[in-house]
Amino acid sequence: MLDTLCLYLAAAAACVLVSVWLDSTTPNLAHIPAIGPTGRWAWYSGARRFLKDGQEMIQEGVEKYKKAVFRVPFMDRWIVIINDPGMIDDVRQAQDDELCFQTAIQEIMQTKYLLGETVYSTHYHVDFVRSSLTRILAARFDDVRDEITVAFSDNIPLTSDWTPVPALDMVRQVICRTTNRLLVGLPLCRDPDYCHLNIIFTADVARKRLQLTSYVPEILRPLLGTLLSPLPAALKITEKNLKPFILQRLQENELLGKDRPDRPNDLISWLSDVVPEADKGTINTFIERTLAVNFAAIHTTSNAFLQVLLQLATHPEYVHALREEVETIIGEEGWSKAAIGKMLKVDSFIRESVRFQGISTVSMSRVVVNPSGFTFSNGTHLPKGTFLSCAGWAVHHDASNYSNPMDFDGFRFSNMRDGEPTKHQLVNTAKAHVVFGHGRHACPGRFLASLELKTMLAHVVLTYDVKLESEGYPRSRWAGTSAIPYGGSVMFKKRQD
Repeated sequence: MLDTLCLYLAAAAACVLVSVWLDSTTPNLAHIPAIGPTGRWAWYSGARRFLKDGQEMIQEGVEKYKKAVFRVPFMDRWIVIINDPGMIDDVRQAQDDELCFQTAIQEIMQTKYLLGETVYSTHYHVDFVRSSLTRILAARFDDVRDEITVAFSDNIPLTSDWTPVPALDMVRQVICRTTNRLLVGLPLCRDPDYCHLNIIFTADVARKRLQLTSYVPEILRPLLGTLLSPLPAALKITEKNLKPFILQRLQENELLGKDRPDRPNDLISWLSDVVPEADKGTINTFIERTLAVNFAAIHTTSNAFLQVLLQLATHPEYVHALREEVETIIGEEGWSKAAIGKMLKVDSFIRESVRFQGISTVSMSRVVVNPSGFTFSNGTHLPKGTFLSCAGWAVHHDASNYSNPMDFDGFRFSNMRDGEPTKHQLVNTAKAHVVFGHGRHACPGRFLASLELKTMLAHVVLTYDVKLESEGYPRSRWAGTSAIPYGGSVMFKKRQD
């Protein structure tokens, strides 16, 4: 009896503590209309509803308030949702000392707990993705193409009979191997244990990020975030493959020098050039950033190609035109990054797939960090500490941006180009297409992702016939702002025509 009473008292004290903390840290947003209840305890019921029906709640706000801002409840804060094109442009143009992208990403990803203190405190690995990795894509295209071909062959039997293939698992394997062909090279990129480590780590971070942000108030995260983190287990697993690989590469630098002509041009070399001298003896510095880059590459690109694959299986009427385009261009130019860049229908089909479904109902998240707050061009003011996002799914399904936005039109963007092949490409961002964000904080890995996605789709249409196990595009499921990837199988067989 006494133990039960103590437990109830402790729980009540924790609730009061969290409530007091929220009152002292939550920005005053009373002037912003809310979706859901606004009272302190009623807010929690709204936050629980948002976890289940987040996409519907944001769409409710879009329809109710049109181009005005509104807010939706999360566990320990309100998220202000931006839907007005002019305000989206304000977010794009804002400086980091006004609206901070990095603070928002660290909050969304719970970087400090799930990806490690070094990744949280310094971000130079992001610069490698934006610059070094992007620059080598043309020269390393043969590696990209080879790994995609071999990875598909290893994961999908090439038979004349329909074979069910677990779609998400297969896509993650292909993306992981292809990305790591550039990051760490052969043979490590094909090591089953290494690939399993990165795929499981990616899934764990995505799942535990959702748990922390949806159920755990920020005041409790230093404790529970550490307990939930998949990083310690991942670091232990790297003892077998990644750690020896990195140590060998560092030893080669010491013995042979960094300026040798045959030095690998990959992530480990880039890291060894910039890691502070004091950290070079800490091998975890290299491992944590390798895991972080893998997470970013595998998570978003896999979800994107899964949507492409599902649309291809749902809409076989596009296959002939896609095959014809790929065969014509490859026949004239062979496989190259430049040839992939000329596949306008392939590019359009992917861009439309991610527009139609998306991997998140929001985009372009920021935190107001200016002590004076931030005032939009239309006069709307948000105080310091406000977390805001743009209503990405709503933008992509707005009839003022796209005709028949609720319909899938695989060649929508290739038909919009008006003879200008550089317009409406997958890597292009715009106020009406914010899958990769928009402005200088647009996804730095989108050039690699675009090349992988287009090469993969080109390979699939040339090699396989594809269909769903059952009729109808799989209905989307959401958890808060995140789309839950389809976990079923897709049917493959050897191309018949």
